[in-house]
Amino acid sequence: MIGLVLAAGAGRRLRPYTDTLPKALVPVGPEGNEESLTVLDLTLGNFAEIGLSEVAIIVGYRKEAVYERREALEQKYGLKITLIDNDKAEEWNNAYSLWCGRDAIKHSVILANGDTVHPVSVEKTLLAARGDGKRIILAVDTVKSLADEEMKVVVDAEKGMTKITKLMDPAEASGEYIGVTLIEGEAADELADALKTVFETDPQQFYEHGYQELVNRGFRIDVAPIGDVSWVEIDNHDDLAKGREIACQY
Repeated sequence: MIGLVLAAGAGRRLRPYTDTLPKALVPVGPEGNEESLTVLDLTLGNFAEIGLSEVAIIVGYRKEAVYERREALEQKYGLKITLIDNDKAEEWNNAYSLWCGRDAIKHSVILANGDTVHPVSVEKTLLAARGDGKRIILAVDTVKSLADEEMKVVVDAEKGMTKITKLMDPAEASGEYIGVTLIEGEAADELADALKTVFETDPQQFYEHGYQELVNRGFRIDVAPIGDVSWVEIDNHDDLAKGREIACQY
């Protein structure tokens, strides 16, 4: 098993940081300290803590900043890092970005979005849920109050995840997908085909639409509730302020 990080996004709502950096490299340590930890640092630290030795990072927007830091990150976290270029990072959404990592997924991966600050307990929860024929397991927050922007999921006790979308009445949702997934290698080809269907239909689709496509085809996707933990998806400066508060707890 390896780690896989989606770090190709521009994160324009985080300017001026993202004028020169991809969103995954925006500092989440003390404000004003440009050498502080980033979301990518936190994720790599989580991967190292659960015993992974290899990580693939999908890069695109301002990818040179990740290339420049790769060797230092490898040494800091004891990981072998492979960078995968997304040639359409500034044109298409992340369904295509995850498809770019389709070969990496064949090794079995823990996928983490490059903008999600979360504790290592999330990865540990996914690993504990592994087995019994499960091929894809989503980390889901069933505690947080939901609003319109969240990536909401509906879970059936017998069928697993049945629906994943932002376009849902929060009252109908079982919880929120937090942007971390365990994907077994045996699911790689089917997931890649679903992602291809999705981005060929609409290049602006999220990779979660690929998950929905799989479910629509009869593929079972399981979930693992993460419990009452602090995490945040960083989309804007308010999220960044929250991320800084959370990151200092780890």
